[in-house]
Amino acid sequence: MLCGIVTFFQPQLTVVFLGFVTVLLLYRKTWRRVYCSCVNLPRDVHFTYHSLAFMIQFKYWEYKTMTPPKVFQQFVRKHPDKPAFIHEDKVWTFQQVEDWSNQVANYMKGLGVKRGDCVALFMEGRPEYPAVWLGVAKIGGVTSLINTNQTGIVLQRCIEISEAKWIVYGTELSKSLGEITGDLKVKKILYIGNGTPVEGSVSLVAETANQSKLAPIKDMNAASMGENLLYIYTSGTTGLPKAAIMTHARFTVASLAGKGLLNIKNEDIVYTALPLYHTAGGVLGVGQVILGGSTQVIRSKFSASNFFKDCVKYKCTVAQYIGEICRFLLATPQSPADRQHCLRLMYGNGLRVQVWKDFAKRFQIPQIAEFYGATEGNSNTVNAWNQLGSVGYIPFFLKVFFPIRLIRVNEETMEPLRGKDGLCIPCQIGEPGLIVGKISNDKALSRFNGYVDEDATRKKILKDVFTKGDSAFNSGDILMEDEFGYLYFKDRTGDTFRWRGENVATSEVEGIIYRIIGLKDSTVYGVEIPHVEGRAGMAAILDKNGEVDLVKLKDGLKKHLPAYARPLFLRILKDIPMTGTFKIQKVKLQNEGYNPSSIPDPLYFFDQKADQYRLLDQNLYNDIVNNVIKL
Repeated sequence: MLCGIVTFFQPQLTVVFLGFVTVLLLYRKTWRRVYCSCVNLPRDVHFTYHSLAFMIQFKYWEYKTMTPPKVFQQFVRKHPDKPAFIHEDKVWTFQQVEDWSNQVANYMKGLGVKRGDCVALFMEGRPEYPAVWLGVAKIGGVTSLINTNQTGIVLQRCIEISEAKWIVYGTELSKSLGEITGDLKVKKILYIGNGTPVEGSVSLVAETANQSKLAPIKDMNAASMGENLLYIYTSGTTGLPKAAIMTHARFTVASLAGKGLLNIKNEDIVYTALPLYHTAGGVLGVGQVILGGSTQVIRSKFSASNFFKDCVKYKCTVAQYIGEICRFLLATPQSPADRQHCLRLMYGNGLRVQVWKDFAKRFQIPQIAEFYGATEGNSNTVNAWNQLGSVGYIPFFLKVFFPIRLIRVNEETMEPLRGKDGLCIPCQIGEPGLIVGKISNDKALSRFNGYVDEDATRKKILKDVFTKGDSAFNSGDILMEDEFGYLYFKDRTGDTFRWRGENVATSEVEGIIYRIIGLKDSTVYGVEIPHVEGRAGMAAILDKNGEVDLVKLKDGLKKHLPAYARPLFLRILKDIPMTGTFKIQKVKLQNEGYNPSSIPDPLYFFDQKADQYRLLDQNLYNDIVNNVIKL
């Protein structure tokens, strides 16, 4: 009987089966999306849970006007004797940080620092660093975090654009600051440290010794989450370093988002060998102490040989990195400390896929969290799921509400492409595009505070992006999204490239070259070196009559630029390619690279050991690209 039933329905079953196969073939993209959504479900639930928890926490603090100094005080009351910051053999407890930051606040108020006034901080990483800006924040002031690599006119410019009238510096930087103090219009210069101070400066430690340790409650209660907290310098896409605005709200968002998705707890000990003037170490690191109650171990300068030894010594459970750090660590000899540590998480940015896998395997790091973002931007993402090479992701089911998008750009000009409706064109899956963040100033995650320079702020805003009348932050970076929503960094557009973990503004370097050798036509760009993170600087200089003095150029670059910003390669041109509008064809020169076998122009390479520019021949080129010469 059963056989009879099957025989009776066999034609119908065949039709159904063939129809089912046809639907799968016709709508395989839909089914693939369903499959990807199912695979992503645990990740998306994790993201949604922590995002909601983060928003609830932030909204509560915003409603209560719980600025970072106020949140920090909660942890002081909770565990006053717990280490907040550890530096070498010095331990600062939460209570000690609170007390001295209050003394700084009361002293600065006595100097005349008012709400909105700026104090420049020029010092290497140590516990006093966050304590100084925390104290300034308690009276409503703003602290500009000056890059310790800056010298000369660039250092002077960084201080001037912040309109700082007071400077706090470390005596390890006395030489750099002393060279420009005569040109600065400031009211007072204060130092920290045991080195030789700049003439006319006074000790901040001595000046604050007799100040009250009571918090300036009245000033703290007058604060708002929208007020400026820090100025953090970024190269941007053009010009000298720009002072990006970090508000109390922005600092809170950046710290809380990482804390939630990465599950950094108050019992964690975070190791930071990054400079505290950057967002990574100074916000995402320090923020875990201020807003999370964790402990941070600060190392003033990165040391590859001591990185994991320090992690073992201080029993660190979390560590920060930039891509260069991981490469340097991987190049060190094998050591017992490689696996004696108790790190469960390392987070940072700039880690290449080629290094990632080997690094995690050798040092037995359970989780690596790579993030993407700009200090001033609102298009920040984080990869909290160990996805190899990814810098974050866009949740598929929240895509409509998510403020981040990839849009198509012209490959030559890197300008956004627009459709017939005048709006930007979204990228398809697997298509590289410019990452932009929709600006909604009434939402904490989508706010764009920009720079101190309002003109620079306007240049970073795109109009009519998704709908008529809207605006978005132009990151200047090219990313790609895969079918699972993961994002991968591809390239950096504009006039900025990244080298040695630092952003280099090409127009800044071009300006210095012009000042040194007086040649009108020169251009600077970044070029790739195999198996080395970032792009090395290369300068193409028009020199028809052989007037370039390479020794003078080298000495001038060393005087006016930090090491990471000095061009590693030079190309001397008899003629320079121009566009129809008389702009140098930088992309063409960049694509041609620095291979002497294909470039007829004289090429030079900066030999650090010999401290000179050497003629780049084929043998030297081969040594560079094959990593015989270590960079």
